[in-house]
Amino acid sequence: MENHANGSSLSTMSTEPQPSELAVSIAEEVLRIIYGEDYAGCNVSPATIATVIQNGLQTHDTATKDLIGLYEKVVEAVHLLSTPPDGNKVSQPDELRSLLSQRLDGIHAITSKTLKTTALVRPKNEGP
Repeated sequence: MENHANGSSLSTMSTEPQPSELAVSIAEEVLRIIYGEDYAGCNVSPATIATVIQNGLQTHDTATKDLIGLYEKVVEAVHLLSTPPDGNKVSQPDELRSLLSQRLDGIHAITSKTLKTTALVRPKNEGP
C-alpha cells in the first residue's frame, strides 16, 4: 500500500484494475500543482484522480489502436491494388487500361473513405 502526504493511499489489494504508474504520476503532479507538496486542504485522493486519468488514457489508447488498424487495412488494400498485373493475363492495351482504371478507382474510393473516417475522429480544433 502506497501512502501519500494527505493520508490517502493506493491499495494494491483491490479487485478493480489499478491505474497505471503514468496515471498515478500525473494525478500526483496535478494535486501538487494545486495544493502544494503536502496536499494541504486536498479532499481527493491521488488514486481517485489517477482513475479518471487512466480512463482517459484508455479511451485514447483504444482510439489510437483503431486508427492503426484502419491504417494497416488501407495500406494493405492500396498495396494489393498497386501490384502490377500478371503480364501473361493482360495482353491487350485496352485490357490493361481497363484494369488500371478499375484499380485507380479502387484506390480513390479507399482514400476518400479513409479521409472521411479520420475527419470524424480528428479533434475539431485541428485542421486536415
